Amino acid sequence: MTMKEGDIVARRSYGCDLIFRITKVNESTQMVELVGEDMRLIADSPVDDLVLIDTTEHKTRREQIKEKEDYSFRLFRQDYQLLRMKREYTATNHFKKETSFFEIPGKILHIDGDALYLNKCLEMYKRLGVPVYGIYMKESEIPEKIIKLVNNVRPDILVITGHDAYSKHKGEKKDLQSYRNSRYFVRAVKEVRSVFPNLDHLVIFAGACQSHFESLIRAGANFASSPARINIHMLDPVFIVSKIALTSFTDHVNVWDALRNTLTGEDGLGGVETKGILRTGMPMKDHEEYSE
Repeated sequence: MTMKEGDIVARRSYGCDLIFRITKVNESTQMVELVGEDMRLIADSPVDDLVLIDTTEHKTRREQIKEKEDYSFRLFRQDYQLLRMKREYTATNHFKKETSFFEIPGKILHIDGDALYLNKCLEMYKRLGVPVYGIYMKESEIPEKIIKLVNNVRPDILVITGHDAYSKHKGEKKDLQSYRNSRYFVRAVKEVRSVFPNLDHLVIFAGACQSHFESLIRAGANFASSPARINIHMLDPVFIVSKIALTSFTDHVNVWDALRNTLTGEDGLGGVETKGILRTGMPMKDHEEYSE
């Protein structure tokens, strides 16, 4: 069977459980490089283990995944509305005073090793109402470029993600060298923490599918993947950091509150208690004209 870059496929040896996009084909070895369509997983596979997914099946699977994404979005919005009502209650002196107020959520710098994933994440940030600056970059390039990016963008929250995978034939799970990109994520977090050591002054999410969770947390990430070395959904980082961006700086986000609206949950994601970023201000006055 002829395979080419961009084809949507599944692996017979894994029961066609996940669908992938082919990113590289090696004609001489008949091996291909795959990245998950919805999961942040990167893998190699022989061509003869692949099944081509037709347009109809791809659409059906995509609709099933979208239902889960929309469910997480609705849960997130419900939580946000409850938090906003709490802030409105405080701002209006227990609803006794008519005072308009405004909110300044945390700003996010999202660095992603997959351009298509990045675009989908940016769409979700927009739906959630979170300010974000997104940039595509190969995972191996992130440690060298991260400090300059952070200094230029000056975010409140940093996301370092892309693709990853644990390879059993490379070594044990405790060995960082057994992972495709975990070492780059760890190095990037360490670089940032050498300049911004306080976990509340710059919040960091780092990791992708099957990443070395413990090393990322020890390096200084507030949240990371993957405690049970399972695959995580491409939007999981978005839901976690948006929760922090839209929570008041006077409140703490405990780990379970951050994880409960994700698609993967506690096996794929974890972290430490973290302060919120959002600030409330008042009054908000309407003006017909505005000039700087």
